[in-house]
Amino acid sequence: MDVRFHVELAPARQRALNEMVTPLVTLEHVVRWSLTLDPIEIADVINQDEYTVDVVMPYRDLWLVFDST
Repeated sequence: MDVRFHVELAPARQRALNEMVTPLVTLEHVVRWSLTLDPIEIADVINQDEYTVDVVMPYRDLWLVFDST
């Protein structure tokens, strides 16, 4: 998984987030992981085309966007 940060984060927090999301390689992984969060919230699922879907979700004070092809 290619993880990109579009916000300035402390290096330790960036490493922690990277370790947390790197194993999420499919949309099924993302949804299963989201079920472990409190509160569980997927804000939007955006179909980009017939092959690409973006999943947008809040996580603490950030917004995470998972792009799946």
